[in-house]
Amino acid sequence: MASAQKFGYVDSKFILSKMPEYNEAKQEIDALTSAWQNEIKLMRKEIESKYAELKAEEVLLTKELKEERLVEIEKKEKEVEEYQNKVFGFNGLLFLKKKELVKPVQDKVFEAVEIVAKKERLQIVFDKAGELIMIYTDPVHDYTDLVLEELGLIDENDLNKN
Repeated sequence: MASAQKFGYVDSKFILSKMPEYNEAKQEIDALTSAWQNEIKLMRKEIESKYAELKAEEVLLTKELKEERLVEIEKKEKEVEEYQNKVFGFNGLLFLKKKELVKPVQDKVFEAVEIVAKKERLQIVFDKAGELIMIYTDPVHDYTDLVLEELGLIDENDLNKN
């Protein structure tokens, strides 16, 4: 005898948006990103001004001095590039900070989803916010509110209003 599998879905993006700790983490990440971008912008401006200086003094410099300054500027450009990769590159500081701040919040959501899935006897839970494209979803299979309740973000009274 074959038994039907029970499934449901949640909207993790919506759930995360309701979590104060996620919003705090997001704000911290946004502030860091902005600070790093400004720092890199300043470094690039410094390089541009060195090029402008070189252009202005070019006629007064010997070939050797000109080349020396060019090498210096190119070295600075390489340093900025390396710093940018260190911050924004794969496994860079931004990636590590996101992992440090956001992963514990996501883990909390996944634990709540697991609890709801077990309570509701679901074999499969889809994430509506993920890469999976859901063309039609029947709200009867939406367990987002139960996950929010499990996380203590809404109470049972709020569930009954829906």
